[in-house]
Amino acid sequence: MSSIRNKVVIITGASSGIGKATALEAAFKGARLVLAARRGEALKDVVDQCENLGAQAIGVVTDVSKEEDCRILIGKAAEQFGQIDILINNAGISMRALFEKTDISVIRKLMDVNFWGTVYCTKYALPYLIKSKGSVVGVSSVAGYKGLPGRTGYSASKFAMQGFLDALRVENLKNMLHVMVACPGFTASNIRNTALSADGSQQGESPRDESKMMSSEAVAKHLIIAIEKRKRTIVLTTQGKVTVFLNKFVSAFLDRLLYNHMAKEHDSPFK
Repeated sequence: MSSIRNKVVIITGASSGIGKATALEAAFKGARLVLAARRGEALKDVVDQCENLGAQAIGVVTDVSKEEDCRILIGKAAEQFGQIDILINNAGISMRALFEKTDISVIRKLMDVNFWGTVYCTKYALPYLIKSKGSVVGVSSVAGYKGLPGRTGYSASKFAMQGFLDALRVENLKNMLHVMVACPGFTASNIRNTALSADGSQQGESPRDESKMMSSEAVAKHLIIAIEKRKRTIVLTTQGKVTVFLNKFVSAFLDRLLYNHMAKEHDSPFK
């Protein structure tokens, strides 16, 4: 197992949740960090925490839905450290609404952040990653294996991300590029609080009991270990693994199970 010590690691969506936890875990293990997020003050706080752990870290305010922001992010990483070893495409947003009631702009926004953000960052980082025989990581979801009701845009963006990364892996077999898709399952983070409703506004309070979910810190530990082991995929949480398994063999049964499960959420769009 290779170590991430002294490796240059870019993490998008690093100001909170899984991104922040991954940054701190990588800092603890001695990585050199380039952290990206839209919220400058929150990002600076994470950078400071990483530096307090002894890591070299810089923050770059970045909206991954904008190609130019992604180009600048990768450029600053290369300028600061002279190399890029690991790109963790973590930035993402979710949604919760029936498709028939959802404004198309909501679907487009999810694709812009979750899919295009991954494409933009990977495109500009790829020459450096090929040179270092490094790693491209996409933080996806079980929604990238099984479309989730009330999350059409989110599921579509994660399916697209996984298809993109799968193809990228095959294209670069001879370049020794490591490509990994990580699917955390339901995780205690702020992604549900910031999830978009049908009109594009944030839903606010999470409809799920966050205390019963895997913590962002636990996800981060699994993620870093999987990168060091250069795994192809990881699916986390028992619920996530069961979902992927059932989808392979009894997908129609899983459809009904998911519908009934989501219908039990607080203020569910399913009646």
